[in-house]
Amino acid sequence: MERIYFDNAATTALDPQVLEAMMPYLTTHFGNPSSIYSYGRESRLAVENARKSVAKTLNAHPAEIFFTSGGTESSNTAITAAVRDLGCKHIISSVIEHHATTHTVEYLYHNGEAALSYVKLLPNGHIDMEDLEHILAESEEKCLVTLMHANNEIGNMLDIHAVGELCKLYGAIFHSDTVQTVGHFPFDLRNTPVHFITGAGHKFHGPKGVGLLYINENVKIKPFVHGGSQERNMRAGTENLYGIVGFAKALELATTHYEQDSSYIKGLKVYLMEQLKKHIKGISFNGDPLGRSLYTVLSVSFPKTEKSEMILFNLDINNICASGGSACTSGADQGSHVIRAINHNPNQVTVRFSFSKNNTKAEIDAVVEKLKDMI
Repeated sequence: MERIYFDNAATTALDPQVLEAMMPYLTTHFGNPSSIYSYGRESRLAVENARKSVAKTLNAHPAEIFFTSGGTESSNTAITAAVRDLGCKHIISSVIEHHATTHTVEYLYHNGEAALSYVKLLPNGHIDMEDLEHILAESEEKCLVTLMHANNEIGNMLDIHAVGELCKLYGAIFHSDTVQTVGHFPFDLRNTPVHFITGAGHKFHGPKGVGLLYINENVKIKPFVHGGSQERNMRAGTENLYGIVGFAKALELATTHYEQDSSYIKGLKVYLMEQLKKHIKGISFNGDPLGRSLYTVLSVSFPKTEKSEMILFNLDINNICASGGSACTSGADQGSHVIRAINHNPNQVTVRFSFSKNNTKAEIDAVVEKLKDMI
């Protein structure tokens, strides 16, 4: 069987049109954007045109857009700067954030730089907004709220506007990890009460190794990476020229085809849910898959049997790419911190399927047939 790739929340295939846009900067237009001669000026122009394109797509000002190595660097920069430069001495987060966030806030907490509170979760995995307001209201220190827009494992989506308004009410700084939503949802940053958001090109058919950090124009922070004066003195290091060009092109394509692609991909997610319920007994879905949820992600818990314990291994043998999310722990494998937080059932084995515009219903049918033998 040909490989079936259902792990698009981890990374996506590079779009051929993106590669085409990148190729000149991988070959003939290789000048350093900091150089003053024509080769350098051509490269500088490409970077600034990409910045303008990204800003236009997100309805931000070009001066608010900074290119990084990816979502992890972007989140580290925003969180650390909020504590060190913006006076935030109390961090409010959740236990189901991406490790780029959780490991950063834990480091700052253990280093004595900020207090740390975790907002409660509702049974379906959504953030408890009443608890968030309670923590904000009770805090005597300036707060940083760092909550992801869409969870990469279960797909739950945050009401980013509601959280932003709460932060505004209590004078808090708001960072949202939007790695799973930039390139998958329309953004209007001029009308979104958020101080920092992040993005990663490889999540929406762009290249790996290039990311986005949006810093609201009213926020002034110091660099996280020191050295040269690149990215308007905010992020030292020679720019990833072809990556930046690819990021902008991928975001442009994703936005242009958003309505068509999102509708098609959501159809695949719903179809897989229907087929699994029809053919496999005892399954359940994590999070809020048909509610406020990312259309690209479906987290499925299968009944634990001798056969299903090896489900990821067996999927791999059958050329099917999907990722885990098991609440079980064995040896060094601690399973998914997200699944443990919302569905700590040792009698289930969890698999995350995530889709792109390149997937088909025929692939879903093939996977369901294989799964019937694996449970």
